[in-house]
Amino acid sequence: MSKLPEILIHVLVGPPGKQRVRVSQTLPVLFIFVLFAFVQHVEVLFGLIDAAASMPLTLFNLSGATLFYLVIRSGLNEKLPLEPSLTVPQMVFCLAALTWSYAITGPARGAVMSIMMLVLAYGMFALRPSDARRVALLGFGMLSFVMVYKALLADQRYDPHVELVHFAFAAIVTGGVAMLADRFGQVRRHLSEQKAELASALDRIQALATRDVLTGLLNRRAMLEQLERQSSEQERRGVPMCLAVFDLDHFKRVNDELGHAMGDRVLQTFARVARDEVRGGDVLARWGGEEFLLMMPDTGASVAWHCVERIHRAMHSTFFDQAPDDFVVTFSAGLAICQTADDVEAAIDRADQAMYRAKAAGRNRTELAG
Repeated sequence: MSKLPEILIHVLVGPPGKQRVRVSQTLPVLFIFVLFAFVQHVEVLFGLIDAAASMPLTLFNLSGATLFYLVIRSGLNEKLPLEPSLTVPQMVFCLAALTWSYAITGPARGAVMSIMMLVLAYGMFALRPSDARRVALLGFGMLSFVMVYKALLADQRYDPHVELVHFAFAAIVTGGVAMLADRFGQVRRHLSEQKAELASALDRIQALATRDVLTGLLNRRAMLEQLERQSSEQERRGVPMCLAVFDLDHFKRVNDELGHAMGDRVLQTFARVARDEVRGGDVLARWGGEEFLLMMPDTGASVAWHCVERIHRAMHSTFFDQAPDDFVVTFSAGLAICQTADDVEAAIDRADQAMYRAKAAGRNRTELAG
């Protein structure tokens, strides 16, 4: 029994998503027209509306509201060349129903005008300003036509003086709706701009939190997160990955002799060259100072070795402006195989020790951890 309400909701409004929201918006309209029909029947009992005139309007209201619900609940609205919520058609339908009601309600017709204003006010929030103005003018035009028509018929229930006052109030409200629609449009544009600026700021913050500012590579923290995820995946699949630690040779001498600006250029150039040489699934990060770390998923020692050698060759052929003709940037590298998620830190340490062996052996070379 506890699942009955959930099943009923699913039948009425469908599965979760945008379409459910649209269907949910039509149900209150249908309910309001049911109440409207009840009030209209009370007016018939009070002698304010003729029963013969009330019945066609009630049929029009209930059948139209039901049709909108069925169209949206069935998904047919998404196949029509209209806005999926059918906001404008629904508002036009409501305005037509209220105009018709004004034409037959007689002494109580002032209440119909207040309901019409609510419909127009809804358009300020749901529509673009231009569409809201058009719908407001349409409603004002239909209501004005009925006022003039009824006044000219000399119907005692529609005194021309009263209709003139109603016309003035309708004109004031329509003008107010048009101005408010423009204002709400400006507010929505402002909010959209703020949302875009906020999204851009969040992207920048995310980049600052995960990227090295100088090289654009992942920073140490972001790389550790990548290593944690990837190592778990490698362990699950039972395949190894290889880690490589790079350290630029004699980098302190570059800073001391050629300046820190050249040192920054060397770091940026190495990052660019190495990034161009690694494979699509490999991940390169600035590990700290002049050290870099390369993660190579699904890779054994032999393939990793050849990848590092490609970077060696590419750096040897890289030319630096405003540097001595014989200026060449080299690096020492250490490789280590990582088998499990628990082995990440140890594998990084092994690769680091292998890199120091490469430096001790003369630099500009690659060593494989034992």
